[in-house]
Amino acid sequence: MEERETLASRLGFILLSAGCAVGLGNVWRFPYITGQYGGAVFVLIYLLCLVFIGLPVMVMEFSIGRASKKNIADALKILEPSGKKWHLYGPVAIAGNYLLMMFYTVITGWLLYYFISSLSGGLEGVDAEGAEVFFASLQGNAWLQIVFMVISVAIGFLICMGGLQKGVERASKIMMLGLLAIMLLLVLNSLLLPGAEKGLSFYLVPDAERAMDAGLSEVVFAAMSQAFFTLSIGMGGMEIFGSYIERKQSLTGEAIRIIALDTSVALMAGLIIFPACFSFDVNPGSGPGLLFVTLPNIFSQMRGGRFWGALFFLFMAFAAMTTLIAVFENIIAYWMDSHGWSRKKAALVNMFLIMLLALPCILGYNLFSSFHPLGESTQILDLEDFLISSTIMPIGSLLFVIFCSHKSGWGWKNFIEEADAGKGIKFPSWLRVYIRWILPIVIAVIFLKGYYDIFSAM
Repeated sequence: MEERETLASRLGFILLSAGCAVGLGNVWRFPYITGQYGGAVFVLIYLLCLVFIGLPVMVMEFSIGRASKKNIADALKILEPSGKKWHLYGPVAIAGNYLLMMFYTVITGWLLYYFISSLSGGLEGVDAEGAEVFFASLQGNAWLQIVFMVISVAIGFLICMGGLQKGVERASKIMMLGLLAIMLLLVLNSLLLPGAEKGLSFYLVPDAERAMDAGLSEVVFAAMSQAFFTLSIGMGGMEIFGSYIERKQSLTGEAIRIIALDTSVALMAGLIIFPACFSFDVNPGSGPGLLFVTLPNIFSQMRGGRFWGALFFLFMAFAAMTTLIAVFENIIAYWMDSHGWSRKKAALVNMFLIMLLALPCILGYNLFSSFHPLGESTQILDLEDFLISSTIMPIGSLLFVIFCSHKSGWGWKNFIEEADAGKGIKFPSWLRVYIRWILPIVIAVIFLKGYYDIFSAM
């Protein structure tokens, strides 16, 4: 069995963890949900939810990882009191990583295809109808999707095969810094568009009336859900990076930095998208199609749109790829820690396994297009997303909160000791009652509401 690796730098840990969190939830889901729920009021509520829901769970995941120095499957086994069964969640969390990759790799492939199409001029001059036809033709072409999914998976696993420091950490640094640089260019371009100030007003000026029109309770719940899911918490993605770091810095301070970076990306995505939508008179609440239908239509009308469109989809591909690399590393670490595999063997076996597991998502748009698992117009991707986002992530987060705050698990004293080890901001001990009794109820409500929304609509 190979000696356990460690990250080379604190910056590497922050960018790698942020890379896991930064993904489609920030730059796809966040802008269209903000548009649907009235703009700035939603953003303010979302930021509060990040602090009171996302931050504590992230600190707990990091603490479990750093204290155990193992992947999530083994960490719970090491830290749980004798005779307890917390470790039974370990394999479920690992399964969640596979489940996420079954559709996330497909969407990453779509983004790579859109980047190449934008760069080559394939999206030049398309109107709204043409953008819809372009996206539908991609989804209908199984072989084209397979090719780009395979490219995405191969890039991710080949990077991971290069090792933790020379592969994963180095690639994440380059991609995250590149992503931020590209975003700044795109923000500058959007802010200079004619009529951009209307989009900024919609996005940044609170309007209680618009929030009430959307339904205040719905706005609050949407903000809670978005804060919860954007950070990739609950399935051991953050835990594994905690296992790679030393006890030099307190974990609360590190989690705040990672959440700030993750949130900055989401907020900047809004600065790119809303001014562009208002400049070209496009509905900013146009749903998931915003990314693959609405934005290509906008770029086709924009001066220099071919360049800006290619840059945007390159940025999106980087955002998705950082998540792929982080989750692949979690999967590889499981096989190395728990089964003694070499990094190379774990990477190669799982590369081909995930290529096969991604096929149902692709075939759901063509060969199995008549199969609607969660009601009319839903596809296999929707089912896979529901199982991870509305089931495994909230259940895992609920388990981590109880595990770290109750004596039947690891316990509050052990958690605080690990979280506060090192220099920096300490975890507020006065939050114990909130963490122990209120936060579990909040997470349970998010979980139950997710199921209610799905099944009441069927």
